[in-house]
Amino acid sequence: MATTFDTERIQELIGESVSTKLHLAEHCAKDIQRCGALIASAAQAGRLIMLCGNGGSAADSQHIAAELVIRFRGSVERRAIAAMSLTVDTSALTACGNDYGFDRVFARQVEAFGSEGDVLIALSTSGTSRNVIEAVNVANSLGMTTIGLLGGTGGLLHNLCTASVIVPSAVTARIQESHILIGHIWCEQIEETLFPDLF
Repeated sequence: MATTFDTERIQELIGESVSTKLHLAEHCAKDIQRCGALIASAAQAGRLIMLCGNGGSAADSQHIAAELVIRFRGSVERRAIAAMSLTVDTSALTACGNDYGFDRVFARQVEAFGSEGDVLIALSTSGTSRNVIEAVNVANSLGMTTIGLLGGTGGLLHNLCTASVIVPSAVTARIQESHILIGHIWCEQIEETLFPDLF
């Protein structure tokens, strides 16, 4: 009995991912560059880069933060870049969820750690995640730069953020795959801005 998950189906899914990235390159390169420049400028000034998101986007925020704190390219030795994911402290997340509600689990941390000139990268495939929106609102009130890493229509976050990249897809998996690609591009852009002699 033939399975629907044959090699042809796998090829179709890979093709869909490639097609999304090609559309990203064609339509979003300027947005990616602009957002990366804002993040790199903050990093150059020694400001903190914070990231947040839910589910797969939480994992992606941790991934990007780790690339900045530790290193992005294995062959390059450079100083650590100040970055943190707001998704990793289970005590803070559960205490806030219990005491204030899940909508404020990121906002409360932004209030604690954020300052004017810092950056918040808000990951949301829909642009409508309430707790991410609340975090952006607090970051904006503190004078932080807010960067949306979004998908679909961009949702509410598109208009709330200082700048954003909206992946041209409505498929969550394709958006998340592109978010990591964009995160890696930003890591390289930040490294080249801060450490041009290493390129």
